[in-house]
Amino acid sequence: MQKVIIFDDMSQCTKETVQKMLTLVSEQRRQQAMQFKHLFGQFACLKAYIILKDILTNFFGFNEKGHIHFNYGKYGKPYIIDGPHFSISHCREAIAVAVSNTPIGIDIENVRHISEELIKKTMNNAEQKMIEESSNREEAFITIWTKKEAVLKMHGTGINDNIINALDGSAETKTISHKEKRYIYSVATPTNINQTITDL
Repeated sequence: MQKVIIFDDMSQCTKETVQKMLTLVSEQRRQQAMQFKHLFGQFACLKAYIILKDILTNFFGFNEKGHIHFNYGKYGKPYIIDGPHFSISHCREAIAVAVSNTPIGIDIENVRHISEELIKKTMNNAEQKMIEESSNREEAFITIWTKKEAVLKMHGTGINDNIINALDGSAETKTISHKEKRYIYSVATPTNINQTITDL
């Protein structure tokens, strides 16, 4: 089973909403949220937690009276002991949360200007050619980038030196583009698990 939620009503990003959400989350999450200096970072941190808890409660049988306590893997990926797998991402336009009984990764990015240096640093030759031949270089780059980051997050490593070869066939990816709000997100699941990416 898997569930993916995309939240993109950023008009809710206000001081009042952040103050209200601070009362609804665990002490661990409150401390994490307040480490962000800017309002958006605080809002995204809190909102992602609340969405995650709602998914866990409504679809995975999580005790709604308890708070989620995160543990962290070798590369900093959060996980819940004896809980389902999850992945969280956000950009200026949206927040993405994915939960699954099997490993899963999600990445969401806004479409923006991309430098030649970044393309050469993160894309292999075939991907660079695909981007150069695309009618929209920014969308082409972000599509590939979100796939790569989703795969690395699924593996629990996050962005690392293997970014160029991240799409090595170890994961199935699915990508959705929201042209009106200018964001793209990708979800990754292992290819060796017979579970199709759904609910996008």
